[in-house]
Amino acid sequence: MSNLNRLVECVPNFSEGRNMEIINQITDVIKRSSGVKLLDVDPGEATNRTVVTFVGSPEAVVETAFQVVKQAGQLIDMREHHGAHPRMGATDVCPLIPIAGITLEECAELARKLAERIANEAGIPCYCYEAAAFTPERRNLAVCREGEYEALAEKLGTQGKQPDFGARPFDEQVARTGCTAVGARDFLIATNFNLNTTSTRRANAIAFDVREKGRPVREGNPITGTPKKDENGNVIMQPGTLKGTKAIGWYIDEYKIAQVSMNITDINATPLHVAFDEVSRCAQNRGIRVTGTEIVGLVPKRTLIEAGKYFLEKQHRSTGIPESDIMEIAIHSLGLDDLKPFNPKEKVIEYMIADDENANKKLVDLTVKGFAEETSRESPAPGGGTIAAYMGALGAALGGMVANLSSHKPGWDERWHEFSVWADKGQELMTELLHLVDEDTQAFNRIMAAFGMPKKTDEDKAARSAAIQAATLYATQVPLRTMKASFQVFDLCRAMAEEGNPNSVSDAGVGALAARAAVLGAGMNVKINAGSLKDRATADALVAEANELIARANTEEAEITRIVESKL
Repeated sequence: MSNLNRLVECVPNFSEGRNMEIINQITDVIKRSSGVKLLDVDPGEATNRTVVTFVGSPEAVVETAFQVVKQAGQLIDMREHHGAHPRMGATDVCPLIPIAGITLEECAELARKLAERIANEAGIPCYCYEAAAFTPERRNLAVCREGEYEALAEKLGTQGKQPDFGARPFDEQVARTGCTAVGARDFLIATNFNLNTTSTRRANAIAFDVREKGRPVREGNPITGTPKKDENGNVIMQPGTLKGTKAIGWYIDEYKIAQVSMNITDINATPLHVAFDEVSRCAQNRGIRVTGTEIVGLVPKRTLIEAGKYFLEKQHRSTGIPESDIMEIAIHSLGLDDLKPFNPKEKVIEYMIADDENANKKLVDLTVKGFAEETSRESPAPGGGTIAAYMGALGAALGGMVANLSSHKPGWDERWHEFSVWADKGQELMTELLHLVDEDTQAFNRIMAAFGMPKKTDEDKAARSAAIQAATLYATQVPLRTMKASFQVFDLCRAMAEEGNPNSVSDAGVGALAARAAVLGAGMNVKINAGSLKDRATADALVAEANELIARANTEEAEITRIVESKL
């Protein structure tokens, strides 16, 4: 796995749910692919269909999706397929779902290119649906799949019903593979809200209050009266309060409670915390209380981070606290551990992947003592550049700490948001600099790897020299990034020295000292690495930029120290 900043989920549905040998051959393609992680395989015997979930960087997901669709087309013969679920191809549907760092529109464009490639290279005609659809009608999967596999011979020969890519007369290959619907959709959250009642009828009433579809408008009695109809004979509906939601009430014998079971199909229109609050409000109106939330399946990290920040802001508390603390606020506020313990590492997609990423432990995962001991060993990395980045992270952490203490200071309640914004900035800088702690060491390792390349032939020597120069340039640019990020810490520490809790002014001063050490220390690394660059114009420009930051850092630190000393 790599690049957790951009994350896409893919949930292909294959028309085989009984033959585990075939299913395993398909999922083995995902297991062998780099840059993705297989999260779930759910075969269904009655439907004769298997739903597979994997996640990774956009590029890796698209490549893997192509390979599994191609593999399924070679293994599954649709002429022999029968099952309870609608289907039209060996890979029936293949949606791309944005998780982090990528938009739905970008996923839609990736889906269209994937569909085109499947049609051209694997010979499987493709329809594009939902956000990837080329026409409004085809946003609806049911329109694309109308008539299912059995109607493909007629559809492929009918103008307006042909696939978006790979349209051709129904031939032997299409008869075997069928067609695939490739699309892009938002992440769907399946959740149940626990109620302190056993009444399914009451739970249903709450569900009808909130779900987008709402409830029928009735003559007379709102429950038993005859539904009203419009001039076209359609039942008139009173919409619910939550856009992009479907909901129903039911009783769960396992827990001995009723629940409002909800699918949130548009998490941008209705985030989980908004749904929770609205279900709670409507439940309270009916004399019922929501006791907690049950998440079915997985959720993106942002869902719970947004919830945690939402509840913190309602309390007028700073949101500039560690991510793990925000997650705990979300868990307790939503009551995610009401029925059983809630473990984010098993329910949050990014955390599941991070566990794999951390199989080889990073420096930032070491204890304070372990980090110091690792630095002291007789190896050149981690070295000064890594320590400089960590000093910058500590400076940002101290500035953020003063902001959080100021936000919660008695008598300063009206200023909580002002300091929360600064605390958020501190967390942002600290996160960036902690990333640079490991990246600086990785940059040094790249140089060592380049020096280890073969040098037997002239071609070898040329490739080795080019690799050394590229690695050296990277190793010069990384500490410069550390300098720039650490320099931003001065703004935070200055604001906290001037405006923050006066009892913590010395902490703001130490933060500024740490930021100066980070800028100057990283600057030394820029200079020593730039000395090995053959491109002297680039080297001189990097050193000049470093020297300017060093001079400005000395000025900033001296000014902040003066402010701190005046208040001691």
